[in-house]
Amino acid sequence: ISLTLHARCSQCLWSLRMDLCHVPTTREKGWYLALMAPNVKGPNYAWLDPSRLYCHPQGLQDCVADLLQPFQGDPIDMVAGIDAMGFILGTAAATILRKGFLAIRKAGHLCVKTLAQPYTDYSGREKVMEVRTDAIAPGLRVLLVDQWIETGGTMRAAIQLVEQLGGPTCVPTGIAAICIEDSEGGRWIQEHYKCSHCVPPRLKPRFNSHQ
Repeated sequence: ISLTLHARCSQCLWSLRMDLCHVPTTREKGWYLALMAPNVKGPNYAWLDPSRLYCHPQGLQDCVADLLQPFQGDPIDMVAGIDAMGFILGTAAATILRKGFLAIRKAGHLCVKTLAQPYTDYSGREKVMEVRTDAIAPGLRVLLVDQWIETGGTMRAAIQLVEQLGGPTCVPTGIAAICIEDSEGGRWIQEHYKCSHCVPPRLKPRFNSHQ
């Protein structure tokens, strides 16, 4: 029995490795979304985990390329990513654009002077976000990046920080996330800012209903 189980486990691990190396012949926008894993730990976690997508070399490249495509030709001075998973996509985007990267952190992690903004995240928990005060100047054009926008509370807090530090002339150039759900907050963000996401229209209803 142990040998049989070992063989099955080895086969599963090999399938996983093959899956993370396979690149489809036709790469339509969003093909890499199938690499994401569903939540198996209950309601205290997000309904879907995109981090497996980042393990796939071509999947990660195509995801970032799709996020940046709507901003081709737009003036961008800096990319800002939101703690914590927004750091991954944000840094990748900044590298491609050859721009600097600003980390917008959860409170308590920065040892320099900061500006803080309270917010409520997708799970309903009250939190505080902060950013260093010496990185954003008036008129700076910032692309804000996060992994996911569900209720919009986290992204709105980041927008407020950028606009407070930069003043009336500093408006985010754009908002980018793998998915922007059709929540009240998600709709508000899309109505007020240029946005980019990776979910094809035919799949949006399923993502909005967390299927």
